[in-house]
Formats: sequence, structure tokens, C-alpha cells
Amino acid sequence: MQPLNDTIAAIATAHGKGGIGIVRLSGPLSKTICKSIIRKSIEPRITHYTSFHDQDSNPIDKGIAIFFQGPNSFTGEDVVELQGHGGIVVTKLILNECLKLGARIAEPGEFALRAFLNDKIDLIQAESVADLIEASTEQSVRAALRSLQGGFSEKIQDLLDKLIELRTYVEATLDFPEEELSKFDIDECNKRSEILISNVATLISGAKQGALLSEGIHIALVGQPNAGKSSLLNKLIDDDIAIVSDVAGTTRDAIKQSIAINGVPVHLVDTAGLRDTEDKLEALGIERTKHVISKTDLLLVVIDGSERVELQYESIDKFLPEAIKKIIVVNKIDLKQEVARIERIAADIYVYISALTGDGIDILREEILNSIGWHSEASTFMARDRHLVLLHEVLEYLIKVKNEKMGLELQAENLRLAQISLSKITGEYTSDDLLGEIFGGFCIGK
Repeated sequence: MQPLNDTIAAIATAHGKGGIGIVRLSGPLSKTICKSIIRKSIEPRITHYTSFHDQDSNPIDKGIAIFFQGPNSFTGEDVVELQGHGGIVVTKLILNECLKLGARIAEPGEFALRAFLNDKIDLIQAESVADLIEASTEQSVRAALRSLQGGFSEKIQDLLDKLIELRTYVEATLDFPEEELSKFDIDECNKRSEILISNVATLISGAKQGALLSEGIHIALVGQPNAGKSSLLNKLIDDDIAIVSDVAGTTRDAIKQSIAINGVPVHLVDTAGLRDTEDKLEALGIERTKHVISKTDLLLVVIDGSERVELQYESIDKFLPEAIKKIIVVNKIDLKQEVARIERIAADIYVYISALTGDGIDILREEILNSIGWHSEASTFMARDRHLVLLHEVLEYLIKVKNEKMGLELQAENLRLAQISLSKITGEYTSDDLLGEIFGGFCIGK
């Protein structure tokens, strides 16, 4: 990690040509560098329409310069934005002048990292900046904005305050056992623990919804050759991206495509047909299919509805891991003039559709969302898998606290560990390695 007491610069707009190109600076030299480029002083929070010059006083461009004086800026430092025309060469010329005058190129996510380290935002809000940029649906944008505005952070802080109260209550008994004020009431401890457990469970439920918006759901279409997987993919994405043929084994390589179902990002993969084969090329495709399956969240097991459904499913099921959720999609109902429907047999879900006519596709989309536990809420905030992992850790520690046989010392220790796990979500306790991993995935200018 580079030192954070110097001045950084980067192009903040997307690469390529555009109407506007922005070069952003942050650090102690920002104002001085700006003055050298625009050849005049600049006042905070006032837009200055001016010319940009190189060190030899040659004009580079005309545009707008804005100065945000720290700590009243995004990073908490002096920040300058030089907004010129969006030509590739023009923007790079402005950036190069900034570098010649003492700035260095910012690392990925370093502007957001400085905002975090200067207590302008917490780690949840920093991650939501990246989520907002990467958002692929309207639902994702709104959820990321709620997190950026502090909605998720407030819920974590409320939990943290209650947890610290309980920890203080338990540790006071350990530190001052003779004091009347520290008299321990096991029923009161259990009552507070149960409230915390309930609150964490509720937050986990909300975070799961946010994680679906952030990470999306990965779905693989699997089945025997010629069952209609490629036709189903084309119908789900409303495009003819996959080759459809009567020749079995046409799909050899996985075909990937992303869509949105009711605002939830869905990453679809059409895979090679699963069957025993002597064809080396087809066998290679099947091995790739198995690899794709191992990394998926949900399987759409596509079956030819014109044949015996039970026998087909049995022949495919031997290739599929039991732990992954499945929807059995019975295709080609148009050949038997059946109606689209859902049937639940034991633990299995059968959705009857026609990929040719589109009959039942809406039913399938709805069942996909049901299978992953999606329920749209106006207050959904953006979350990530790491948040869920940490919240589950907190839940486990709190459940242990309710174990009366554990003793006060171990109860206090579990409360301490729960507090650390909870604080890692907002970044109060976070290793440099994790910070590097999180901010390293940002854009250079963010």
C-alpha cells in the first residue's frame, strides 16, 4: 500500500472518448498543482471556467476547475477536479501535467480508501461506491445508494451498541463481583441475548437480499442433449445467442449470458448435454459442464417432455451434486398440448414449459426467484458475501452466550469475538490485507 500523505491523481471518467473528461486530485499539493495548470488562484466550492496549460504555458484545453478544501471533501483531503473535453489524448495530457507537478498515479480505489481512513465513510459505504458503479439493474442501484447513505451501517451500529451493553453487563460482574451494581442476573442476560439473536437473524435475512443484488445468482442449464437447453436460454434472454439444432451434442462450450429478473441480476450458462459418450470432444464438453455445475447456485435441469420424464431425470441426476438447488424444467409441452404449470413432488420442483412458444417462461422466472429466497422490499440495502459470513459468525457467538454451563469468562469471550466480527463489517477492525482486496477491485479514479 502506497503512503497516504502524498498527492494522487487519476482520470475519474470512463476510458475512451466522451463529452467530458475529469482528472481528479487528492492530497496536500492539489491546490498548488491546480494553480500551476490554470494560472490563477481558486476558491473552494466555486466553479471556475478557465484554460488548462502545460509547464511551458501552452494551452491544453478549456474547461472547469473545482476545489474542495479538506476536510470538507469526499476523501477528507484537499481535492481538485479538472473537467475538460473527453478526448483520450486531452485528458492524458492534463493528467501528465499533474504528475510532473508532484502528484502520483492513484492506485485502484485509493480515493475511496482515503475517504475510509479519514473517517468520511465506513467500509460498508466504501464498498457500496463500487457496487453503485457496477450495478446492472435499477434495484441494484437503489440498494447500493441506501448503503452509501448509511442505511446498512446504521443497522450494524445499532446491533453493536446493544452488544456492547450486554458485554459491559457481563464483564462488570467479572471485574467487580462484590459490587451490588454488578449483581449478575442470568435471566436478564438471556433476555438481552435473545433480542440480539433475533436482530442478527433479521439482518442476515436482509443482507441475503442485498447479496443477491450485489453478486447476482449463477444458474446453469443442464440436461441431456437435445432437451432444449439452448432454446430455453434464448427464450430467457429474448435473443438467439445459442445455436439451436436437432443434432445432439451441438453445444460443446459453455455459453454465458446475464439478464435481470425483477431487478435481480441472473448469470445464465448453457452447458453441454450430459450423457455417457465415446466422443472425445463431447466428453470434454461434459467435463467442463461438471466444472460449471460445481460453481453454480441453482440448476435448471431441462428435460424433453415428449419422452418419459422420470427416466430422463434419473439418467441426468447421477451427474448432479445433491447440495445444489434444482428446478426440473419439463420442456416441449407444446408437443403434447399440455398446459404450463408447477408440480411439487416430494422435495423436487417441476416446471412445465415450452421453450418454442414461450408458454410457462414467466412461471419459470418466478420460481427461480422463489428458489433463491428473493422477496422485494423497498428498504433492501446492498450487501456482500463477506457481510453474511461475518453476521453468521456473530450469530454463532451469541448462541454460545446463552449456554449457561459455559461460565461467565467464556460468555464474555464470545461477546468480545462477536463484537470484533460485527466491527469488521464497517471496518473498525479490519486487516490491511482485507483493505487491499476490497479497494483493489475499484476503478483507478475512485
